[in-house]
Amino acid sequence: MVKAHGSFARTFLLKVFQAEFSVFTPVLPQFGAYRSGHARLSAMAASQGFKIPQSVLVVIYTADLDVLLLRRADAPELPFWQSVTGSKDSTSESYRATAVREVGEETGIDCGPDSALDSALQDWQLENIYSIYPRWLHRYAPGVLQNTERVFGLQLPAHWVRSAVRLSPREHSDYVWLPLHAAAERCFAPSNAEAILLAPRFAAAPAPCGSRHE
Repeated sequence: MVKAHGSFARTFLLKVFQAEFSVFTPVLPQFGAYRSGHARLSAMAASQGFKIPQSVLVVIYTADLDVLLLRRADAPELPFWQSVTGSKDSTSESYRATAVREVGEETGIDCGPDSALDSALQDWQLENIYSIYPRWLHRYAPGVLQNTERVFGLQLPAHWVRSAVRLSPREHSDYVWLPLHAAAERCFAPSNAEAILLAPRFAAAPAPCGSRHE
């Protein structure tokens, strides 16, 4: 079980696996039957124009473990701070391609295959299956109640210009850089908080070189 800091130390019963797990589960072959069924449901949703219940969470952090948080623009009444998140555009889009696209759209940071940050984007091989918030259920096909979220980390080099973040106003209204635990405490979603606290396990030393914003 992953140990989390403070109020975010918790476990969830993921009924689909009929077992107790931490918020995140490793990507394991024995869960292939569930993923196959979920993929079929996702394909049906996409064909009908609904949001695909497969998404990414990308924790963006620096070599000294300061974390970037974004404030959602579609929930102004809530202190809804989060890491980069977003759903697949199509069922054929890989999780990595989704992560690259969402990071670019939401922050202006290029971590694509031809960028200096390509190797800095890490698939942490963890997934979170969670119940979709009721206020956003209308975006999904009828009967879709859960989303599968794949977790990535993007470690920026120490000399990265933090003010170079470019928000998409349609999606986010503000951003902030916070130390690891302060960022976890500010997150709206507990799963996002736990993901942030995993960053030290994946942090590279030395930090990756190169920046598009030097």
